[in-house]
Amino acid sequence: MALSVQNFIKMANLYNQMTMMSSAICVQKGGIAMENYVGRFFLADVLEFVYEYGRRLIEQNKNSVPADVAAVIHRFGEQYEKVKDLTTPTQKPIYEMTLEEFERVMNI
Repeated sequence: MALSVQNFIKMANLYNQMTMMSSAICVQKGGIAMENYVGRFFLADVLEFVYEYGRRLIEQNKNSVPADVAAVIHRFGEQYEKVKDLTTPTQKPIYEMTLEEFERVMNI
């Protein structure tokens, strides 16, 4: 899939809609705090994906990304920095791991 501003905008809108739905769910469940909502981990993963897509979009198309879109990407980057400890860790397949990495994953 070629990186495009239109795809980024669609993904950014999806993320924004998901955050609104998550807030509504927290209210519906009795006003639980967002930091206690289990869906925050999924939202962090989505934010990571959307931000990385935007970062690569800017990297590959430096002069063709509109300033307002670049500003949104930058804002997503700031938000991502606040929640990056909630994202799912990236793991290598076992056959690519060093012995130390394997032992750490297996808690040996």
